[in-house]
This record gives sequence, C-alpha cells and structure tokens, in this order.
Amino acid sequence: MKKVKSSSRGSAAKGNNATKNVDEYLARVPEPARGTFIKLRAAIRSAVPAEAVETISYGIPAVKHDRVLVWFAAFSNHCSLFPTASVIEEFKDELKGFSTSKGTIQFPSDKPLPTALIKKLVKARVAQNESKKRR
Repeated sequence: MKKVKSSSRGSAAKGNNATKNVDEYLARVPEPARGTFIKLRAAIRSAVPAEAVETISYGIPAVKHDRVLVWFAAFSNHCSLFPTASVIEEFKDELKGFSTSKGTIQFPSDKPLPTALIKKLVKARVAQNESKKRR
C-alpha cells in the first residue's frame, strides 16, 4: 500500500498542528489505544488493493482507492472504523456486540480486536467501490 500526503484541507486533529500522515497520527496515539490502532490499521491494509493509499481525511486516517474506502481513528478507550452506513447495515447481525452508529463501529481497546470481521467489512467496502467504478 502506498502512502500519500493529505490534502491542504483543514483538520479536526487535536492541537494546532494537524497531522500530515498516518504515521504522524499514530505517534500521537497513547496506549492502550495505540496497540489496538496498529492492529486495526494492519487488518485494513491487508484487505485493500495493493494500489490503495493511506491519507488523512477530515483529520483522521483513511484509505483511498479512487475514493475513500474507509476511515479509522483512535480515541482514549476505543478505536473506530468508518466503513460507510451501507456496510454497517449489511453486517448489522455480525456487529451486534459492538457499539455502532449510522457510519461508525467502535472497538474497545481493552478487548481483542475482531480482525477477521474487520477484513470482511473492508472487503465489502472495496467491492462496493469496484461496482461503482463499473457504472
């Protein structure tokens, strides 16, 4: 997966200095969320096409392949995946044990990360993206 610099858009990142890339974002993440974030990032990267790139979008990490596939972020006691509302709806039965909203899934930092489920969610988002390209 390639890495790209973020756009010059404003950011919601903490502090006056917005993060410029995912590695810089990771450096600011405290434990225990950092360990969860690293695993989440690895699961996402393993499920996207090799040509996909990491970037910062809306102040948080994202993975793009023609368009943003997913966003992901670390918070004090959880990490979140933003795979779009349609993916969450598609997998709502498998997500019953997790805190979700219309477009967000939260994974607590003190519990094992469901990497197989995360890969399924990301692959579903990749498939959506591919079907939109063919139209």
